[in-house]
Amino acid sequence: MSAKTNLLDLDRDQLAEFLKGIGENSFRSQQLFKWIHQRGVVDLNLMTDLSKSLRDKLGELATIKVPKFGHENRSDDGTLKWLFPVDNANSVEAVFIPEKGRGTLCVSSQAGCALECAFCATGREGFNRNLKVSEIIGQLWLAQNRFPQSEGSFARLEGADSSRPVSNVVLMGMGEPLTNYDNVVHAVRIMLDDFAYGLSRRRVTVSTSGIVPNIDRLREDCPVSLAVSLHAPNDELRSKIVPINKKYPIADLMEACKRYTDSSQGEVISGVKWQRRGSPRDFVTFEYIMLDGVNDLADHARQLVNVTRGVPCKFNLIPFNPFNDSGFTRSSAPAVSNFQKILMNAGLVTTVRKTRGDDIAGACGQLAGQVKNRRTPRRNVNPTVMTSII
Repeated sequence: MSAKTNLLDLDRDQLAEFLKGIGENSFRSQQLFKWIHQRGVVDLNLMTDLSKSLRDKLGELATIKVPKFGHENRSDDGTLKWLFPVDNANSVEAVFIPEKGRGTLCVSSQAGCALECAFCATGREGFNRNLKVSEIIGQLWLAQNRFPQSEGSFARLEGADSSRPVSNVVLMGMGEPLTNYDNVVHAVRIMLDDFAYGLSRRRVTVSTSGIVPNIDRLREDCPVSLAVSLHAPNDELRSKIVPINKKYPIADLMEACKRYTDSSQGEVISGVKWQRRGSPRDFVTFEYIMLDGVNDLADHARQLVNVTRGVPCKFNLIPFNPFNDSGFTRSSAPAVSNFQKILMNAGLVTTVRKTRGDDIAGACGQLAGQVKNRRTPRRNVNPTVMTSII
């Protein structure tokens, strides 16, 4: 007997094909999507505008299986970190950051990560597997249905639907999204779908360490806001703290970022060519972890101005968030301020990220989850070796 299809793994086009394949009208995918993603209903018997015969058929052939909450930590600043068991060996983490007028959910895309960035706790945990579509979109499903309307500020975000606390999604949790490309794209399409979560392309951000071919694919398949984990201004230093740079060096990465933001070629939708101006690809956000004495010198900032010349971009400077045996320390406030000033004086919009959730290990670079490592970790990077690399 074949396994039942988990409808949470399907975007709306795939769901329509599934329904067509079992002899049903494909337009029912809209109704199913609303029940699952907008109303948070996973019991087929409660979907009252579907015929009983269809519900019975779906009960035989399909299931709607969402991840389960394993554990919740609440920070003093209101940030929530959730642990989700995804199988018997692995759990992943997601972080919800409530703010006035918005709620941002940081989503994981893999159980662990194989890229081994030196400053990231996830990379130290190793890598086990890619998450399924249902395990990625399931994090959003659970977050949207976590808070009843009566729970106050988490649910009643100013300017937002009181039953929909998540207004922004960033794929910046555990894993490298663009090495789980197909599942991430299908999950993002569900996030954007008006019959599901209806998020704007500007409010969904995919973060990557620089998988150049898949940046180009994303531009064509599902263009959303793009963030690139840069963290160094030259290949020698970046290859030490972001090893994927050895395969896709900075010059190639900058060219991919230019292509991602290019609006000149236009795009054909419903037979009409339209310009890409005003799309989320007008600029790329470069994320830059500030590591004391490693990548935070004035000359590093000046190099960044040169290497990003011609790339529509802004910078987000991120104070390093420590974890056990990281080997790094956070840059001082004066060093961060001076670094920011150099970039801004060169005309680059530069912000400093406010650290949230670090008291529950929920801040940037701290997510580790519980991962059954299937590879041998590389040796820890010695920051003193990198201090002299400029």
